[in-house]
Amino acid sequence: MKIMHKLLLIALLISFSSCISNAQQPNIIFIMVDDLRPELGCYGNTQIKSPNIDKLALEATLFNNAYCNIPVCGASRASLLTGILPTKTRFVQYNSTASKDVPNAKTLPQVFKESGYNTYSVGKIFHDNNDTNTQSWSEPAWRYQGEDYNSMLSQDPTSLEKMSKKNRGRIYEMPEVDDYKYNDGQTALKTIELLKNHKKGDKPFFIACGFIRPHLPFYAPKKYWDLYNRDSITLAKNRYKPINAPLSLHGSGEFRNYHLDDLKIKSDAFRKMMKHGYYASVSYTDKLIGDVLNEIKSLELEENTIIILWGDHGWQLGEHDYWGKHNTMHVSLRVPLIIKVPSQSKALKSKAIIETTDIFPTLCDLAGINPPKNQLHGKSFTKLLNKPNAKFRKYAYSRFLAGDAIVTDRYAYTHYTGKKDEIMLYDHENDLEENENVAMKPEYKHVIEEMEGFLQSSKKRALNMHK
Repeated sequence: MKIMHKLLLIALLISFSSCISNAQQPNIIFIMVDDLRPELGCYGNTQIKSPNIDKLALEATLFNNAYCNIPVCGASRASLLTGILPTKTRFVQYNSTASKDVPNAKTLPQVFKESGYNTYSVGKIFHDNNDTNTQSWSEPAWRYQGEDYNSMLSQDPTSLEKMSKKNRGRIYEMPEVDDYKYNDGQTALKTIELLKNHKKGDKPFFIACGFIRPHLPFYAPKKYWDLYNRDSITLAKNRYKPINAPLSLHGSGEFRNYHLDDLKIKSDAFRKMMKHGYYASVSYTDKLIGDVLNEIKSLELEENTIIILWGDHGWQLGEHDYWGKHNTMHVSLRVPLIIKVPSQSKALKSKAIIETTDIFPTLCDLAGINPPKNQLHGKSFTKLLNKPNAKFRKYAYSRFLAGDAIVTDRYAYTHYTGKKDEIMLYDHENDLEENENVAMKPEYKHVIEEMEGFLQSSKKRALNMHK
């Protein structure tokens, strides 16, 4: 009996220890927003209305110089969720998957799942909803489904009366519907449902919540369009290709997949519609993010929940007359990154350079979880959450198709290889809008040499899965 009593006591102590461990491990809410650039009030934009994200930033650390490693949806997400850099043959396109490109890699949610977390995917997380589904999530990845791509997105029957050659509807719509008619609204509701179902003493949760807007098409309830006077929206001033731009530099043609409602692409009417649509879509998603954040507060989960908001890449809003991503210009690579840790009550801002692949090890660090060995190319920036001015990276590495890029605190450099060998260099101290490629100017020769050294080092780092 004494032996049995001791065994029961040991089992009870182990169980209690486990409960304490789970209680101490923070919950994670990872909010991913498709095509969201730092076009937000908290990043200094005075035209856009993003009150809920701005409110989050008042109690969080905002990173001013965070960069995606590749400016295309599927590849950027697969890179972040595995902590692995892209190469010419890995994480290349919008439909790149982790399961195909790095089949033996562990994903971020998988590591949390194996560490005792309940992990959930809601909305658009991996581009392919089935990518690493079984190993990553505690239950099948959830995404609101409609009858087909167009009907899933549209809530205005007239949008589908005009179909593009790609069988897509109009590029924008503004029906009088409530916030939850669209799939993003359903994503917010599903996330709230998971939060409500979490009970005290349960395993900690890792909820990845992914919103599609402001990705094209610009479909949002009319009230969010009504927040803006289209005539008052300012257009980009640099509606021209950069001086001395390489022939390899191109914009994105993604918007051409949709019916443009007879608007002329080079007209101001088209440009104002596009910017208006982007702003309305951001404000709509901001409201849904507010719903999720308010639920966290009302359920008193704030004290033990890490909240992270990230955009998967930037988006050009008419700069150089480009609309979209798909190049290595600064506005395509720079992303919003905001992190709130438990007990944080004041706003911090960091100018440290962050790569998307740094997020994986940082979240592991914050949760006290060992990251996978010999896999991650990034490094934890946890120290910046307490000391935002601390030194971190000297540069960030990104790439898209034939172009490999380096961004420092002053310069942005791209080297195109393949059929054409071309370079471009922008001096942000004198030309933040990147209107003139100065790569051929002799006074920048030493800068080119330094940037190329950083670039070759980064390419080697990307190829070395064991660092």
